[in-house]
Amino acid sequence: MNLAGPLYALLAFALYATHDVIIKFLGGTYSPFQLIFFSTLFSFPLVTFMLMKDATAGHLRPVHPWWTALRTVLASITGFTAFYAFSVLPLAQTYVLLFASPLLITLLSIPMLGERVGIHRLGAVVVGLIGVLVVLRPGATDLTLGHLAGITSAVCNALASVIVRKIGRDERPVVLMLYPMASNFVLMGILLAFVYKPMPIEHLGGLGVISALGFVAGLVLIAAYKNGEAAIVAPMQYSQIIWASVFGFFIFGESLETATMVGAGIIIFSGLYIVFREARLGADSQTPVLRTRSRGATAASFRISPILRRSRPHEPAE
Repeated sequence: MNLAGPLYALLAFALYATHDVIIKFLGGTYSPFQLIFFSTLFSFPLVTFMLMKDATAGHLRPVHPWWTALRTVLASITGFTAFYAFSVLPLAQTYVLLFASPLLITLLSIPMLGERVGIHRLGAVVVGLIGVLVVLRPGATDLTLGHLAGITSAVCNALASVIVRKIGRDERPVVLMLYPMASNFVLMGILLAFVYKPMPIEHLGGLGVISALGFVAGLVLIAAYKNGEAAIVAPMQYSQIIWASVFGFFIFGESLETATMVGAGIIIFSGLYIVFREARLGADSQTPVLRTRSRGATAASFRISPILRRSRPHEPAE
């Protein structure tokens, strides 16, 4: 087996986890609107330079304007709610809620993509959603805005991913990548007027590091999928729970709750089952989860799937 793919993926998700630590650190002081605005601002040059290599003929008008508009709104909500969840919840708990996204992609692929999802994958989804309930423990603990934000981020990321899967064959990568960034820049810039706090240079530098980590992690994840099978690379995302546990304990003094770890185990098992089930079905499945290769919930980064699709035109990876 070629180990380059999964090793690249482990490195990419370690970078993403470090990216999230800085979000949590700064989120204790600043509004998510402010964090997203400046991290998006710093990301623009990096992504623009990368897109300058795109020789695809065309313009910036979307082929599917309404789907693109809906996906843009969902991507903005995904980023904002994820930033807020990271700011107020323990890192491990936030990741567990965000890990529900592949389960939701499986469900949404039925009405939106016409995917046939059998009893095995539907059963895995039900088990995974039970894992979410184990983490939330409704009735036994208070559900906060942070929990609602984490769930909202997972739902909106799943919807946005399925939409990109639906329209990705027709839209240029530059359209898929720049519209959400432009939306974040404009919308968060307007909201910034109501929440802005002056930032010392080291905190501005931290936002620059968030942008750089998101960009580099995206490039490393692209390398992972180019050097490894999706069925092996995709499960590496769950390594983030390990980083969350380590960073949360040593940096933020967070303890690991039993319910969080049990729920994480259930959700991860369900997600792995869906991934391996799709890999086994191969051509008999549209594999909506395996082909959703971008790491969601990061407003400061870019979706890698359009870049993979450009480099592999025969494969509509989203």
